[in-house]
Amino acid sequence: MKIDKPFLKVLAGEKLERPPFWMMRQAGRYLPEYRKLRAEKGGFLAMAMDPKSAAEITMQPIRRFGMDAAIIFSDILTVPMALGQHLEFVAGEGPKLGKLDIDRLEFDESVLQPVYDALSETASQLGHEGFDKTALIGFCGAPWTVATYMIEGGGSKDYAKAKTLAYGQPELFQKLIDKLTDATAQYLIGQAAAGAEALQIFDSWAGALDPHGFQYWSIEPTKKIVAKVKAVYPDIPIIGFPRGAAMHYPAYARQTGIDAVALDTLMCTRYAAANLQSLMPVQGCLDPMRLLAGGAGLEKGIRKIIRDFSGGPHIFNLGHGINKETPIEHVEILTKILREG
Repeated sequence: MKIDKPFLKVLAGEKLERPPFWMMRQAGRYLPEYRKLRAEKGGFLAMAMDPKSAAEITMQPIRRFGMDAAIIFSDILTVPMALGQHLEFVAGEGPKLGKLDIDRLEFDESVLQPVYDALSETASQLGHEGFDKTALIGFCGAPWTVATYMIEGGGSKDYAKAKTLAYGQPELFQKLIDKLTDATAQYLIGQAAAGAEALQIFDSWAGALDPHGFQYWSIEPTKKIVAKVKAVYPDIPIIGFPRGAAMHYPAYARQTGIDAVALDTLMCTRYAAANLQSLMPVQGCLDPMRLLAGGAGLEKGIRKIIRDFSGGPHIFNLGHGINKETPIEHVEILTKILREG
């Protein structure tokens, strides 16, 4: 199979003169076209679970900036919904999940059909609108990260409830991880079938785990998910993002079976070039606050990342999601610098 999209070329291990780029949360509240649509549609979930709206939002930054990859507009908490846990997004507070009964969780893949339809619609729009070199990314949350939301009932600063369950009732916690692992693998397989050309696994709270927990609740579930997906789609590239993993990044890269690793803002780029880029393509890792601030600090940060990763396959990205207050002009500057090489 011939790969002719820059993003996919790098994921296949090719070093390009200009690194392809996209940004986590590149479709969102910093764009006026997004805010307009949200005002018309109402809440976040109403947009994410409406295929036409989700596809439109996914396309908005591509039309404006021409990123090398589009990531489907969705959320990592769609899997708890498909398992039967209530989910809503409260304005100003974020996601809120209902009471959790692990024994009663059952996966209903039909709940995820709107995401599959949005991927198919986006793939069609990319072709019709002339973005033939733009790849389409599907994604999921990693079991540990999703489990924290399910147990805590929303976001958390210390993950006390999740860790108490994990340490105090490890068999019950493992049961939840196993259910999430199976459901997540099936979800990614469904996304690939719907048109996703690459997949990213977001383990956003991996950095909250101790070494034992990281091995058993971040690495092991991710390894199982990758194996299940690759058994059906052996050629689809999978990016892992164990945010905050620090010293555990190399073990994660070696053991999970991923094809590329996404780096957070705390990662030293020189260390990553020597210890991670030598293993596989790397993605990242500009601090979103540099993009928010703009000016000389932004340009310096961009050029340092490009320079430090110039020796191997690299996809330029942020080390976390774009801040909602980011001026569009700053994204235009980033785009211009990257296009000029």
